[in-house]
Parts: sequence; structure tokens; C-alpha cells
Amino acid sequence: MAHQHNGHGHGPHIDTTGNLKVALFLNAGFAIIELVGGLWTGSLAILADALHDLGDSVSLGLAWYLQRLSARNPDTRFSYGYRRFSLLGALLNTVILVGGSVIILSEAIPRMFEPGTPMAEGMLLLAVVGISVNAAAAFRLTHDESLNARAVMLHLMQDILGWIGVLVVGIILLFRDLPFLDPALSVVISLWVLYNAIRGLRQAAGLFLQAVPEGIDLEGIESRLAQIEGVLSVHSTHIWSMDGVRHVLSTHLVVPEDADVEELFQIKCAAREAIEDPAIEHTTVEIEFVGEVCGLRGPAV
Repeated sequence: MAHQHNGHGHGPHIDTTGNLKVALFLNAGFAIIELVGGLWTGSLAILADALHDLGDSVSLGLAWYLQRLSARNPDTRFSYGYRRFSLLGALLNTVILVGGSVIILSEAIPRMFEPGTPMAEGMLLLAVVGISVNAAAAFRLTHDESLNARAVMLHLMQDILGWIGVLVVGIILLFRDLPFLDPALSVVISLWVLYNAIRGLRQAAGLFLQAVPEGIDLEGIESRLAQIEGVLSVHSTHIWSMDGVRHVLSTHLVVPEDADVEELFQIKCAAREAIEDPAIEHTTVEIEFVGEVCGLRGPAV
């Protein structure tokens, strides 16, 4: 008969909902100002960023709601809890970023060949405000580690870079008549956002599909488990992430047929030490005796 042992570690818990709420209201409020300012100055770069920020506001609202949902305790429907809803928020956020970037590019590229003349002074004013607002929102999320919060941080950091670009272009336009710089800047911003969004989409989709989380050495963990005294072999080791921060591990250890209770207890304790990763919050170790039939791979050897 197989013996199943469950060990539970506890990784650091950080409440991100309050920070996401502040970031949401800062971003949404400024997006409206930005939209009006873009029409006032005639700047496509600002209008493009206004569209981006409106998308960010939707993403932040979604992230805030799903982060609150992810804090619920486990129940009979979601026995691991609701933390994967945070991961769902990160996935949806990156999809929104990709879609918004494509829309902005479709508008900006044609304008490079027929640029208007934006109001440089207004661009400078909005750039200073934009950098300040997005920096304040980003600062609130500095210490949050969930994939959802990191996806939101990516939105905000890209906004700051974009506004720095608007600031530089506004200064140049004060002294030189180079109107093509405005749509060209919006193209550069959009391509940068698109590049990072696709990277984030790949990471979030991989975790959502239960890929091994980045930074986890699956072969190394199996190797350490196999070196435990009394363990003859290791198989069926799986690791997946609940939210990009907290992970789940299960594995099967084959032991001699005559192993006693004390030896099994020592193997269990050694297995916990061999994992050596506080991010692995839930651990399930199944002990199999030599010759015992494992439902996953046949007789244990």
C-alpha cells in the first residue's frame, strides 16, 4: 500500500488589492485628462497613449477585481484556493496590451507620411503630469510580487517611458519644425509595448497551461530527491504555479520493501529539505515500495 505524505510550506503573502486600487484610480483619472489633452495639443502620440491608458484602466480594474477574488480561502470547489484568478488577470491584461498596441500602430504609421503639427507647450505640460502620475502608481506596486501585479507594473513603466519620449519630442518641437517626430514616437512606443506584451503573454499563457515556472530547476529537484538515503528512484515529479509566485509540487519516491515507519518519516523530512524553494507552497510526496504497482507507470523499481 502506498503512503502519501503532504507537506505545506508558506511563502510570503503580500496584499496587492489596495495598491491596485490606487493605481486604477490614478490611471483612469489621468487617461481622461490625457484624452482631452491629446485633442487640445493635436498630438497623436498623446492620443495613442490615452487609448493605451484607457486600456490600462480596464486592465487595472480587472486585475483589482481578480486579485480580490484570488484572496478567498479554499473551498469545496477550488481546493487550492482562488489564486489562479490572479494569473487569469495577468493573462487578460497582456491580451489587452497586444490589442491596444496593434490599434495604435494602425493609426500611427499612416500619420508618419502626413503628420500634423502638435502643440509643443501642451505636450511638455502633459508629459510632466504623465510621468508624475504613472510614477506614483508604479511606486505603489514596487514590492508586490504576483504575476498580476508585475503585469500591471509593466503597463505603468511603459507609460513612464512613453511620457519621457513625449517630453523629449516636445522640447525638440519647441526649436525645430519636425512634426513627423510625434507619430514616429507613437510607433516606437507601440512597438516596445507590443514586444513586452507578447513576452508577458507567453509567460502568463505558459503558467496558465501549467508549465514549469521560470527559475525552477525540475531536474535539480529530482536529482536531490534521488540522493536521499533510502530512496531508490524518483518519478512523476510535477511542478505548476497557482499565480506565478506560489507553486505546487508532487512526486513519487520508490523505497525498499522492508523500509519501516521511522525510515519513511526520515525520507519525508529529507524530501522537504531537498526541495529548497520557499515558493513551492504545496508539496505532495507519494511513497512506493519496490514491486508495488504505480497507477502512473506500472511496478515500482
